[in-house]
Amino acid sequence: MYGAHSKTSFVCLPCRASYKQPYGDLDSRPGRRCPRCARQLIHVGSAFAPPRRRDTAAWRTLSVLLNAGVRFHKSCCGGPGYRPRTLGEVRERMAYARGTGEPFARLLVRRDLY
Repeated sequence: MYGAHSKTSFVCLPCRASYKQPYGDLDSRPGRRCPRCARQLIHVGSAFAPPRRRDTAAWRTLSVLLNAGVRFHKSCCGGPGYRPRTLGEVRERMAYARGTGEPFARLLVRRDLY
């Protein structure tokens, strides 16, 4: 059987649900589906910690991150690094990206803007 170290997280944004599943061959198993709604799950990485289901603001923030291509994979030093936790932090980074022309996805994972 698989240990916790050989699993990765997938989320369903409409259901606000997270599921740990075996790594396996992620590319050869397309279409992992949510057991609640049957929509396709999004692979978010093994360092993902889901917000509580009723925390709608955190799930909206997560949705922005995932739609920008940000994921939660472990780095050589442990966790995934900085990720915005509030919509205010996301808005601040969006404004900075508009003003500087720097890619939004890059600003989402950078701890300091200035």
